Amino acid sequence: MSGRQTAAPRLGPPPAHRGLRRFRAPVPAAPERCELCAVVLAEHNHRHLVDTERRALACACTPCALLFDRPGAGAGQFRTVPDRYLVDPGHTLDDAAWEQLQIPVGVAFFLRGADQDRLAALYPSPAGATESELDPSTWQTVLSASRLAALLRPDVEALLLRRSEGRIDCYLVPVDICYELVGRMRLLWQGFDGGAEARAALADFFTKVARRAREAKEDDRP
Repeated sequence: MSGRQTAAPRLGPPPAHRGLRRFRAPVPAAPERCELCAVVLAEHNHRHLVDTERRALACACTPCALLFDRPGAGAGQFRTVPDRYLVDPGHTLDDAAWEQLQIPVGVAFFLRGADQDRLAALYPSPAGATESELDPSTWQTVLSASRLAALLRPDVEALLLRRSEGRIDCYLVPVDICYELVGRMRLLWQGFDGGAEARAALADFFTKVARRAREAKEDDRP
């Protein structure tokens, strides 16, 4: 019998490698929770609240969203973002009106805070939501060409405008989708004008908005 010893077959990586392997394994994402009651939320189907003190959006479960959606519940810190989409096909906004806004891209949205009697104008950019420094009186003059501006619910809705192919589309939308659009554009933006992928995403976004929007009526109220 020979004195040589045969190495035992290796059944797996040495301990050091096994230790490293656990750092390469994907870490499961923590479930998204309601920011009021901490219940786990559905991944793509939950409501949002506007936190008026922090000037931020908060994710909410349906019961919490309904709690702040009742008549008379709009005076506190939180306000539920509604889900109405309105369109004004009869507006008289045109290229001349858009030039007065001095917005450097073809999309802008306008917000009104409950604590201030003016509109703020923002637009997507590679850095996120950028606020226009134009005199607010100019916005008021331009936006009077659409009846949607008078229907805006403070803090929770936005007037969304898009200039494309010689026309301007005008919608009243939930404020959270405007920030969703800003985040999407920031992620996809390339070059000076955003690039082909960002333009395609923008077109898809407005197709979905147009599909959901109904024409504003006389009995719609802010």
